[in-house]
Amino acid sequence: MATFVDRVVLHATGGDGGHGCASIHREKFKPLAGPDGGNGGNGGSVIVEVDPQVTTLLPFHHLPHRRAASGTQGMGDHRSGATAEDLVLGVPDGTVVKSPDGTVLADLVGAGARYVVAAGGRGGLGNAALSSPRRKAPGFALLGEPGDEAEVVLELKTIADVALVGYPSAGKSSLVAAISAARPKVADYPFTTLVPNLGVVQAGDARYTVADVPGLIPGASQGKGLGLEFLRHIERCAVVVHVLDCATLEPGRDPVTDLDVIEAELGAYAEDLEVASGGVPLAERARVVVLNKIDVPEARELADLVRAELEGRGLPVFEISAASHEGLRALTFALAERVAEARRAAPAPEVTRVVLRPRAVDDSGFTVTRREGGGQVWFAIRGEKPERWVRQTDFTNDEAVGYLADRLARAGVEEALYKAGAVAGDEVRIGPDENSVVFDWEPTLLTGSELLGGPRGSDARLEDRARPTRGQKRREYTERMDAKAAARAELWTEREQGVWTDPDA
Repeated sequence: MATFVDRVVLHATGGDGGHGCASIHREKFKPLAGPDGGNGGNGGSVIVEVDPQVTTLLPFHHLPHRRAASGTQGMGDHRSGATAEDLVLGVPDGTVVKSPDGTVLADLVGAGARYVVAAGGRGGLGNAALSSPRRKAPGFALLGEPGDEAEVVLELKTIADVALVGYPSAGKSSLVAAISAARPKVADYPFTTLVPNLGVVQAGDARYTVADVPGLIPGASQGKGLGLEFLRHIERCAVVVHVLDCATLEPGRDPVTDLDVIEAELGAYAEDLEVASGGVPLAERARVVVLNKIDVPEARELADLVRAELEGRGLPVFEISAASHEGLRALTFALAERVAEARRAAPAPEVTRVVLRPRAVDDSGFTVTRREGGGQVWFAIRGEKPERWVRQTDFTNDEAVGYLADRLARAGVEEALYKAGAVAGDEVRIGPDENSVVFDWEPTLLTGSELLGGPRGSDARLEDRARPTRGQKRREYTERMDAKAAARAELWTEREQGVWTDPDA
């Protein structure tokens, strides 16, 4: 069973918001007490947060699907639904959150750093919150919004000061075990280490961390061996230590050749890395060469031969034996000095800036686009507010549908449809293509809450869609004026004949 996982795919779903409540207060001697429906509670969000006690992404490997709790429904007597708690998932320090296509969404470094993967849905308003002087007793409430769904990739990049790199069986795990309290698996066959090992080294008053990166081989930057899977763990290190095996019996292998091969792989991998602002590129970070296994006589002789050539390249060289602990003290103190220099040269952490991007003055918040396909024409409406209003509408309630029409009209959607060339009967879709609300547009539909004269939960505008034309209005006006003129003429005739003054008439 795997005990170390540094890359997982997380499927997160935010909690749904609770529905609002449509309720009318009922009490003796108070027949018109008014609406008292409460609002629904907000759903919980799925949040990943750096936890110093977490060192692996193994929990997400076993349970990749996580869902936050939903908010509860509102109730009568102005009782709002309960807001659900956020689902906070602990991740190791150095976790990078990416989208499925590889875009970096967040780089979580430092305890408490967090990122909202899937936001919870907003609770719907009750009819008490929807009441107004013109709509005093709404017979509907808004529905709660569903929570967001997101699929992200979590990658762990070990936070270490020193990275040990080298061929398989070069003695990296043995070195970590010799200078720290870590106890990685050590054996005499290649690729014994299948996961990075992390150890804490104490050198005098200095303390730093050392990471053992699994063995690299030629072509590791292209995916050969285990290098491509674990090269990411050296991206944050300050010092790169080349552990060279001076006692290898493989043909064509020697310390200088091994160093050139590993440096070539690191250079190929570093080309694809983005250097953070103020950071040091991987190729320019401090290098240290460690000639290991000098407890073997032949290895000590080989180390003496190649030492001058390596120092000629400007590299500090240390001859050690992880088995007998020879030369380890000098190595640990030298690494501590280089780590201290890197920490002093590191830029001070910047305070997180809050960037406000107000909406433009001429931004209506939605777009209306004329679309064609399959031999038909429709108008697509996209925008945060219209789509949210549609999700909150209970289409089984006529009054709620009328309220939606009022909101869209006030937002300028009807005017935008006119400008886009829409006419009566055209198909209109609000929302994404795969999950949109489709209806036939009726631009002659009257809007306004003052027209709501039916019982609660109904809207007269949806029952009678007929609207008199301009000719019909002119004809009705003419008939009404003619009727008034005829009535006045009849009254005047009766007055002249004395019908009103003669008691015998």
